[in-house]
Amino acid sequence: MLFLLILFCWGPAVLTSGQVWPLYGTPRKTVTLSSYGGHVFQEEGVWNYTTMLLREDMGVLILGARGAIFALDLNNITHKKAMVKWEVTPTMRTSCSFKGKDFETECQNYIQILHKMPDGRMYVCGTNAFNPTCDYMSYTHGKLILENNRHEGRGRCPFDPFTRSASELVDGELYSATSMNFLGSIPVMMRSLNSSIKTEYTMSWLWDPTFIGIKHVAEGEENPEGDDHKIYFFFSEAAIEFDSYNKMDVSRVARVCKGDLGGQRTLQKKWTTFQKARLDCSLPENKLPFLIQDVFLFCPGNWNTCVFYGVFTPQGDTSQYSTVCAYRIQDIRDVFSKGKFKTMVSVDYDIKWVTYYGDVPDPRPGACINNDARQKGYFKSLDLPDKTLLFIKDKPLMDQAVESSPQQPLLVKKGAAFTSIVVASTTALDGSLHQVMFIGTASGSVLKAVSYNGEMVIIEEVQLFAHSEPVKILRLSGTAAQLYAGSEVAAVQMPLSACDHYTSCMDCVLARDPYCGWDLTTDSCVAINSIHPDTHSDVVQSLRDGNATRCPAVESRKIIQSFHPGKMVSLQCAPGSNLAQVQWHVNGHPVENSDVHRLRHNSLLILNASVSDARHYSCSSVETSKGRDYITQTVTYELRLVDTMTAPSVQPLVLC
Repeated sequence: MLFLLILFCWGPAVLTSGQVWPLYGTPRKTVTLSSYGGHVFQEEGVWNYTTMLLREDMGVLILGARGAIFALDLNNITHKKAMVKWEVTPTMRTSCSFKGKDFETECQNYIQILHKMPDGRMYVCGTNAFNPTCDYMSYTHGKLILENNRHEGRGRCPFDPFTRSASELVDGELYSATSMNFLGSIPVMMRSLNSSIKTEYTMSWLWDPTFIGIKHVAEGEENPEGDDHKIYFFFSEAAIEFDSYNKMDVSRVARVCKGDLGGQRTLQKKWTTFQKARLDCSLPENKLPFLIQDVFLFCPGNWNTCVFYGVFTPQGDTSQYSTVCAYRIQDIRDVFSKGKFKTMVSVDYDIKWVTYYGDVPDPRPGACINNDARQKGYFKSLDLPDKTLLFIKDKPLMDQAVESSPQQPLLVKKGAAFTSIVVASTTALDGSLHQVMFIGTASGSVLKAVSYNGEMVIIEEVQLFAHSEPVKILRLSGTAAQLYAGSEVAAVQMPLSACDHYTSCMDCVLARDPYCGWDLTTDSCVAINSIHPDTHSDVVQSLRDGNATRCPAVESRKIIQSFHPGKMVSLQCAPGSNLAQVQWHVNGHPVENSDVHRLRHNSLLILNASVSDARHYSCSSVETSKGRDYITQTVTYELRLVDTMTAPSVQPLVLC
């Protein structure tokens, strides 16, 4: 079912379907990291804080940077518990430079991989001056120790520190997506450490990809079909299926089976289950597909409930919009397990990809070993017949794209590009569960957003870094209820909520923050998870309706101000939020632009003030929620004429 997501926006864009699409969402509040109770970590001379591993079992955040790895206190990352350096030797830096790479930037060791091993140790890899190298590391007795068991990281860690790559460690096996060579011309998706297996080096499998993320879904648990666990790869690549004079990229999801051992003769030590499909998350008015930038796997229950959240940006600078889309695991499974394949055909000396309508071998190409395969005598991928393997070798691309759920983006935002996303779950006052998205941007901020019955609300935007420093990575700790972000210049930590920065009942309730509610007894905005069940009736929270009628009326602040005749008086009134509007009244009547009054940027200018302007001026911040107007703050100015016979000479004042 299609439905329109309502975002706070400046104006509509009419689509060919007749629906109205919101141009972009507006965060209700824009706040600083310090006002949110956040922390900043940076070490002098260290850059590129872009690799993170949460060790909640040890209470530390393992942070990988350029030439260094840190262990930071999860509750306050400014507390550095340990540090170990892993720098490039002068000889290797010189050799790297002779190969044409920049001595100061590229010929360093950028930590790219950090994963927890089954035995509690950590697996760490770095670019090592375009000579990717891996090692094992432990954190014991307050110290980070590299074991100096270094080995080649080719195919696991990228050569180039500024090329996107992805990795995931599952049951002691490392799944990676990167390049196999110095030039970056041989892309690969592989499994290594214990048993090695990888993709075919052919254009039909991977064509100039940009790797984004790898996720493991335990689809073999409690599966009536006896299916296997899956590894999902997310990336963008040049589209082989579209006729285009210019190179056009598309977003992809690919999957392999965890138990894949390769083929006996065909596809030896290669994936026998590799399939890929297009991911759609675009606006109808955009001609080019949007490209995925990050993905987060959210599973509120067993694997059947899993949803992939992805952030997308346009290619070719054709638009300033970014989008968020969600994909259900079952929809992806249906495309791979039931969908048609594409096949190559030659048309007028040109190769085209078209829908394949021929017979499909049995067992189905790309499928895992399941109960049906076992009944037919196939117990592992090495047993599969060549006809099945040759089919998937030549036809790994599915004909149908994976559609988002719902079939429109969850969120559309104009402005800074989205770079990263994590999703948290929290319980509201009424016991309902809500998924809260934290979205990193290229302008160094993070958006906090949640959907209520299809209405997407951007609760606030927190500025984490300087506007020129994009958010490169986000990690979420449910145990510590903290969000961690990394950039080139620093790492930061912020709580998932900061209820005490809502200053009034109206402010707290209209924020529609599922973490917070207004306590009428203590007259403060409090965390929902801190409320005793017996006091729920004293707390106001209205997430779906945004109803603040239980809040007491806002008291007006009164300011007495004197003015000189013939001078200009400027009265300022800041709105209570980005969604509020300022309304001015003089002696109870609305103020309009005239020869005497000018309304400018929430300020009221009184030109050439005279005796008749010695009146009462009131400014109200009015915010609309679900069709109802709420006054969130009021200031009343009483202007009094200065007695020029007795008063000293003063300059015109700006009232705030």
